[in-house]
Amino acid sequence: MNAYQPVESLRQDLAEKGVKYAMASYVDIHGAIKGKFVPLNHLDRMMKGSELYTGAALDGVPQDINDDEVAAMPDAASATQCTWNRQLAWFASDLHLNGEPFQACSRHILKRQLAAAAELGFSFNLGIETEFFLFKDTEDGGFAPISDRDVLDKPCYDPSVLMDNLPIIDEIVDAMNEQGWDVYSFDHEDANGQFETDFMFTDALNMADRLVYFRMMANEIARKHGAFASFMAKPFADRTGSGAHFNMSLADIDSDKNLFEPDGDDPHQCGVSPLAYHFIAGVLKHARAICAVIAPTVNSYKRLVQRGAMSGSTWAPVYCCYGNNNRTNMLRIPSQGGRVECRAPDISGNPYLGAAMMLAAGLEGIREKLEPGEPHRENMNDHSLAEIKAMGIEMLPRTLGEAVDAFEADPLSRDVFGDLMFDSFIDFKRSEWEQYHNLVSDWEVKRYLKMF
Repeated sequence: MNAYQPVESLRQDLAEKGVKYAMASYVDIHGAIKGKFVPLNHLDRMMKGSELYTGAALDGVPQDINDDEVAAMPDAASATQCTWNRQLAWFASDLHLNGEPFQACSRHILKRQLAAAAELGFSFNLGIETEFFLFKDTEDGGFAPISDRDVLDKPCYDPSVLMDNLPIIDEIVDAMNEQGWDVYSFDHEDANGQFETDFMFTDALNMADRLVYFRMMANEIARKHGAFASFMAKPFADRTGSGAHFNMSLADIDSDKNLFEPDGDDPHQCGVSPLAYHFIAGVLKHARAICAVIAPTVNSYKRLVQRGAMSGSTWAPVYCCYGNNNRTNMLRIPSQGGRVECRAPDISGNPYLGAAMMLAAGLEGIREKLEPGEPHRENMNDHSLAEIKAMGIEMLPRTLGEAVDAFEADPLSRDVFGDLMFDSFIDFKRSEWEQYHNLVSDWEVKRYLKMF
């Protein structure tokens, strides 16, 4: 949709397509969609912020029960007719409080960093690879891959199992392309029941909108087929988890020229410009704090391990380092060059907050002309921990608790999040970590019940 399209014209366009209801949508701290449905004849009111929400009723909308409600202010350019129910149109929205942007709105937090980039003459382009699981419920109350043939130890790129799931995947891909996302590849990934879609990059705000919409869309389409989509980072201990790799570049805000493309000057011969190396250095400086946001759950850290998958590797990074086409680095520069891929994010993250942290760190690296050191082209997993330490390379956090500690200790976190969201994020994540530790697991019972 045209961002400058008059509301009445937009309403008529949607009505002609069969839309009856509009959804003013925003996300909570987890990146989960919230919102209200509004009959289309009240679209003009919705676009002016008629839909109010009690923040105290939600995770990560930090308010007390006596505070004024926040209002969802829809972005007209984001209007999307839902393919699984064409009576519904979805709108990404910013939260406002008393007529002003709400400090703790995830989308607004990203917008603040995009504005900081614009002041330097940059726009931020982002592509996110969507990995996820498709499961069916089982009679014993559990879950399993949809295809009975999905049993290989190394199922990656298996076309037969992909075809078994094609009724769902095909509908998802059609829905993505109908919205102009330009899907160029999809496949069966490394774990049973796991799939990936790859589509073209866009500006970071639009990409974050697309990711939260994708999770809702994929789940709704899967449920039409008697299945469900899971965006849990790692459902199986012995299989790989689901990443959401961030493919990042900065462009000139006026010409749209990719500023990460080398123009005869590539000091480390990895396929990117000096500006990109400064950006990389900034991200590495704050990597441990960023990890709390891009790997935000207890389960996320079951993915960020060296080995342990039946296929032989988890394919997830554990070291704060970079290199060229090398998947054992946190930051990888693909062989095509011109962009930087962060491999640490998983599919459960809030993309607005993750992109905001990543961009802020990269911009700091550019402002301060930080240098990332020499790239690592070797398999980092072949080094001992002592060797890694001797190289001066930090490890990514190994638990959510460790990640939250790093997030709290890094001044960048408060600068990006603002006081209200910073405090709320720490409170939520510390509570999540404590709740996890208060549970007695099956592993503990099996190991200790009759051990002594």
